[in-house]
Amino acid sequence: MISPRNILRHELIGLDVSVVEASNPLHWGISGLIIDETRNTLLIRTPYGNRRIQKQYSCFRVILPDGTRVIINGSALVSAPERRISQYMKIRGK
Repeated sequence: MISPRNILRHELIGLDVSVVEASNPLHWGISGLIIDETRNTLLIRTPYGNRRIQKQYSCFRVILPDGTRVIINGSALVSAPERRISQYMKIRGK
């Protein structure tokens, strides 16, 4: 089950997200549904179209399926999703 403690090892696609801080002030406040993830970016579906946000320079508030809100520093997400998940599992000894 996805939780604030293990969010880095889970799939982010399908979660609601808001950009709470970014190097580009125009990205602040962008919110919507994560529809794709690459090594360096999140693609967010907003009411105004899809927006691609760089992970490295942003901070995100993600809403988990149980309604819990989690703040994630985007630099912790930088890597291909499948690598991030498998690296986390190795660190945790699983």
